[in-house]
Amino acid sequence: MDFTNPLVYGVPCFLAFIAIELTYSKAFDNKQLYKWKDLRSSLSLGVGSAILGALLKTVSVILIFNFAYDLFNPMVNGVRTNILGYESFGYAWYVWLACMLLDDFSYYWFHRQNHMVRFLWAAHIVHHSSDNFNLGTAVRNGWFTIFYKPFFYVWIVMIGFPPEMLIVCLGIEALWQFQLHTQYIKKMGFIEKFLNTHTMHQVHHARNLEYMDKNHGGILNAFDRMFGTWKELDESVDIEFGVSKPPNSFNLFVILTHEYKDIWNDMKKSKNWRHKYMYVFGPPGWSHDGSTLTIKQIRAQMAEPSKNEVMKKAS
Repeated sequence: MDFTNPLVYGVPCFLAFIAIELTYSKAFDNKQLYKWKDLRSSLSLGVGSAILGALLKTVSVILIFNFAYDLFNPMVNGVRTNILGYESFGYAWYVWLACMLLDDFSYYWFHRQNHMVRFLWAAHIVHHSSDNFNLGTAVRNGWFTIFYKPFFYVWIVMIGFPPEMLIVCLGIEALWQFQLHTQYIKKMGFIEKFLNTHTMHQVHHARNLEYMDKNHGGILNAFDRMFGTWKELDESVDIEFGVSKPPNSFNLFVILTHEYKDIWNDMKKSKNWRHKYMYVFGPPGWSHDGSTLTIKQIRAQMAEPSKNEVMKKAS
């Protein structure tokens, strides 16, 4: 059964909504919401990502998803059967819901690991490298995530979900993620209990220490709540968007590669091979000599004085 990826229709809508938000902000609201050079960089990165995505679709879908599906779900007596012995899944509505849930679960871990593993962060930092937060930022995608993203999702087809179903679910996820990048939609009451909303995604894009590495969810916020990465927006805090070490450039090559350059420079700081490994695959900010710290280490340091004060008062 063939399905059309929702992004085929989504891309023209993306451009239309960016134009609407841009026009409204410049004419009636916040002239600083969009900066022209930054928008140009974001759109250029988005176009490049779309072109690469189209070129690699055959590789990711046919060679990876379809190969894995056929390998783990061979035809047995004319019936598609998983190697564990059950019949592979069809297209009933509840199967679609299950696939969407598993897609969202995979997105959470894919997204979280992009923030936890520095080599992956080097690709994902492109999306966070702007100090603007608007619908233009939504299409500011790194080009190298395309090469490894399918491997976070391939298990879904391995257990019996059709590849084309997963592709549609990935498209729906991308559509939801796009519209989260606006500041014009405020807190949404009861919906905040279970959905990843616009204010939650503002938290995710913030470089405020209390907000960093939070809210990795796609459509649902359940996985952030379950695994301890959920954070609500505090409207009394002045939010700062971007990253702690930005590329400070509008050049596409610099934006795409600056973190890889920093990794290489850090690897040369030590001859110890474990240190070199950690500079590549450890969390961003890790250093062998404590010259830079991870977010977890910074938070632990800041919490230490508070603990000491409590102990002094108790004594």
